[in-house]
Order: sequence, then C-alpha cells, then structure tokens
Amino acid sequence: MIGGVSGFRPFVIGVAGGTGSGKSTVAQAVAAAALPNHVAVLEMDHYYKDQSDLPFEERTRVNYDHPQAFDLELYLEHVAKLVRGEVVERPQYSFVEYTRMPQTVCIEPAPVVVLEGVLVLFDERLRNYMDLKVFVDTDPDVRFIRRLERDIAERGRTVESVIRQYLEQVRPMHLSFVEPSKRYADIIVPHGGKNQQALAMFTARVHSLLHPGPQRPRMGEPA
Repeated sequence: MIGGVSGFRPFVIGVAGGTGSGKSTVAQAVAAAALPNHVAVLEMDHYYKDQSDLPFEERTRVNYDHPQAFDLELYLEHVAKLVRGEVVERPQYSFVEYTRMPQTVCIEPAPVVVLEGVLVLFDERLRNYMDLKVFVDTDPDVRFIRRLERDIAERGRTVESVIRQYLEQVRPMHLSFVEPSKRYADIIVPHGGKNQQALAMFTARVHSLLHPGPQRPRMGEPA
C-alpha cells in the first residue's frame, strides 16, 4: 500500500464499471454519507487527453473507450497528490467539444478519496492506491439505454451517432478492457446504482471510517 506523509493517509475507494452502469451513483452515495469536505471524488472522465490542437472532425473520430485516450500519467499524479494530502487542479473535459476546457477545478484532500471511471481498475499502478476496489455491474442493454439517453440529452449526440459509437468502440473496448478488470474487484455490485443494499453497505462503511468512536484508527488501517 502506498502511504502518505505527516500521518495523512486517506481511505481510497476505486469505483469502476461499464458506461451507464451507475458508477457515479455509487460515488455520490459515498460522498453523501460523509460530512462536508470529508470525501474527494476524482472522476477519470475529466482526464481525457487534451485535443485542442486537432480539428473538430478529427476529435470526433477518436476512440474514447481505449485506455490510450486517457491522460493516465496526469491522473496518477493527481491521485498521488491527494494521497499525500495535497490539493490538485483537476482538468475539466467538454464532451460537446471533445477536448479539455481552459478552466480547472480545485480538489481538496480528504479522509476518503473516491476514484471513479470505466478504467480505474485496469492499471495496476492505480489499483495499488486502493483500499477497496468496487466494480458496478449492470446488464448491457440497460447500460446502452442509459448512455443513449445521456448522450442525446447532455452531449448533443444523435441516435445514429450513439449507436455507431457503441457498436464500433464502446462495446468492443468494454469486452477488451473494462469487463476483464472486474476480476480485480473486492466487491461486485449487481444492478448498478439501483442496488440499495450495496449502497447502504458502502455508506455505512464510510461513516464508520469517519466516526469509529473513541479509538479512531488512522485512515487506511483496519477499523
């Protein structure tokens, strides 16, 4: 396990799963269970590589579901900083423009750090930071419908473009990279963010980490 400095060692939770599986719902449930400023959520979706130097049409043809589409080195750098108790300036990614925005978001260190994204369990270096690895598992048809609704409503896509991208990129990359990473999970959550029993378990665990009683262990040690 990778340690921090000055006694600060957050409890790091990795939340992976396919597109539309309910990862964000699980991450938000963990955050809601904590007091303000006690959880830092670092979404991998904001760490797509900057493509502002490419024409718009070229950006639309990039395979965004392949690991090489992500700036993994920057993500690892920011994870390491949060573990050390340092502030990070998280990039913002525009799914409408297919590139990074000029603004960043300040993420403060916290006792619990949630790493959320389709590929957070794919890379061993990321897994080595995690105290708890979670895979959110949802049926493919449900995930596709959720993605279709989201991309049309929030990202300006057409039905035809979403279907084409799903068949040519999303599904094959899921089978090649996302689904195999499930074997690294400590916990597999069936039915995605709709699994209320699993969400209750996660929130109870987070609450016990933050409020363990008079003999409070350091973050990252067994409760």
